[in-house]
Amino acid sequence: MDSVYRVSTGLQSSFGRIPVTALHPVVEGGRYPAKAIPGEDIRVEALAFREGHDRLGTTAVLYGPDGLEVQRVPMVPGPPGTDTWEGWLRPQSEGAWEFEVEAWDDPYGTWRHDARIKVGAGIDVELMLAEGAKLLTDAAAAIGNANDSARNDADTVRRASWVVADGLLNPVERLAAGISAEVDDVLVRRPIRRMVTRSGRFPIKVERERAGRGAWYEFFPRSEGAVYHPESGTYTSGNFRTAAERLGAVAEMGFDVIYLPPIHPIGRTHRKGPNNTLVAGPHDPGSPWAIGAPEGGHDAIHPDLGTVEDFAVFVDRARKLGLEVALDLALQASPDHPWVGAHPEWFTTRIDGTIAYAENPPKKYQDIYPLNFDNDPEGLAQEVLRTVLLWVSRGVDIFRVDNPHTKPLWFWEWLIGRVNEEHPQVVFLAEAFTRPAMMHALGRAGFQQSYTYFTWRNTKKELEEYFTEVSRESDAFFRPNFFVNTPDILTEYLQFGGPAAFRIRAVLASMAAPLWGVYAGYELFEHVARPGAEEYIDNEKFEYKPRDFAGAEAAGHSLAPYLARLNRIRRDHPALGDLRNLVVHASTDDATVVFSKSKVPSPGAPADTVIVVVNTDSHGTREGTVTLDLAALGLRREDLDEDGRFTVDDLLTGETWKWGAHNYVRLDPFVEPAHILHIRRN
Repeated sequence: MDSVYRVSTGLQSSFGRIPVTALHPVVEGGRYPAKAIPGEDIRVEALAFREGHDRLGTTAVLYGPDGLEVQRVPMVPGPPGTDTWEGWLRPQSEGAWEFEVEAWDDPYGTWRHDARIKVGAGIDVELMLAEGAKLLTDAAAAIGNANDSARNDADTVRRASWVVADGLLNPVERLAAGISAEVDDVLVRRPIRRMVTRSGRFPIKVERERAGRGAWYEFFPRSEGAVYHPESGTYTSGNFRTAAERLGAVAEMGFDVIYLPPIHPIGRTHRKGPNNTLVAGPHDPGSPWAIGAPEGGHDAIHPDLGTVEDFAVFVDRARKLGLEVALDLALQASPDHPWVGAHPEWFTTRIDGTIAYAENPPKKYQDIYPLNFDNDPEGLAQEVLRTVLLWVSRGVDIFRVDNPHTKPLWFWEWLIGRVNEEHPQVVFLAEAFTRPAMMHALGRAGFQQSYTYFTWRNTKKELEEYFTEVSRESDAFFRPNFFVNTPDILTEYLQFGGPAAFRIRAVLASMAAPLWGVYAGYELFEHVARPGAEEYIDNEKFEYKPRDFAGAEAAGHSLAPYLARLNRIRRDHPALGDLRNLVVHASTDDATVVFSKSKVPSPGAPADTVIVVVNTDSHGTREGTVTLDLAALGLRREDLDEDGRFTVDDLLTGETWKWGAHNYVRLDPFVEPAHILHIRRN
């Protein structure tokens, strides 16, 4: 029932017959593709409007990698007066997809609106009913009889047209037949669409699931299995074989990715000692990020960790446990790196002839030389590409990139594009705690994931604003990974919040974002900072740190079972695997954060809906009223009892309650700081 609008050559305009503007997700006018993963629901938004008062409709259309139409869904209007429209599309496989928005004149919607007013007021009654009868007759003919469904729908509309045209009946009865729920249902599914105007297609890059969903766990292989010798005060380093023994526990906690800091030889020149001191002892291992020694550079393995064969055993063990190995890609060098002698042009030489070391004033990193991409961009870029592809050949499909914001954007766009061209499964995570413009640009340049400001968003207001930003404003190009801590970041919230703070942050990260991460020691509530710094004392970056994870768990002093429960909830509930479906709800308490996620897993299935309520005050009990946006929860009539309430099961405690639009909540952080509620569907 389409009528595509055309104008004569001499009357062309940048506007279509019905203007369609402000599309989302569109990145810089389509210069870069929007991000998605298979099975993810993508929110499509647009402004569509027209002259006068006639009604219009909009449709979101999805096209597969072969260019053929795969899905079309009616869009729903936003708040009155805004001319906004929203619909949801779901690509099902990897590849280069496209979407567009169609806007169209809706003659049935216009007649329905006007006829109700005029017939009710006794104005132009017969004229309005005659127009309605003709409109419905034409609609029934357009539906046709291609199959049983079409014939039934056409019959429904045709019978209504007869009643509307029957002058022997009361006008109110005739109108009621033309605007009945049955007719309305048919013409929502099979609308009369005139003057169809298309926005044009925009790209969506659908990458593999691990690009957008997953739980990360970081540990230092040298600490896993390290042995302390008290008589000498020295350590024997752990290695890939001993670290592999820890993988079973990581998998049992439900993590999907095991992330390793750099595993390459570490320089001796200006090696840092414990707590970032400038002088290292003969047995201090140094920072793994000071890459390069006589034993090799970025393509080599630290001798203490083992051989290439040992690394292969580690990767194989991880895969058998359902874990992928992520490797740090730190594009910098120690003064001992082979690159320094062979390619001094890849670094910055100061006026006194020395090579500039890394600085972030007042911080100084004398053990690291940053790379300079302006002297020999082609040579340096090709060497990095060679190195990345080497590790891909060794089983690494995920790279956590250290400080990408200190390298030019052209390089990342080129590198990621070249790698993904040959190996589309490879994922890059940007560790870029910097200005929003640069963080967002790295996402546009191709980074599949990014660290975020979540680490420093702790109050209710901060969290609500940030959740809204990443799920609705930057979701087209910026895919957030909510790490709760890193070797460099131990926030004041964790330093002084006690064990409850660790639970609170884990719930917020794991439930709000499809991607989240933990650095080892979090489950042991490690919280002591180096004085005057926002990082751990006795930092593992500069020394060995073996931990007794099993002993802590046996003594009941470990968060590991709690993390395992959170990851199990994530795996059990499809709604938590999407980012764009996050909806913030209201609460009267200024420390209680409430949000929900809802998703229909498959056509005809009931929605999977999770409501998360968190007390962000780790020191005190909070209580208040939670007010839910019921429309966002996808509730059906059969989900409600006679009082209009629904049943929720707490996935953390196993308790069950009846909830409605307004609900009293009391959360004691020393007992359980959060509710994770699943709506029971009937």
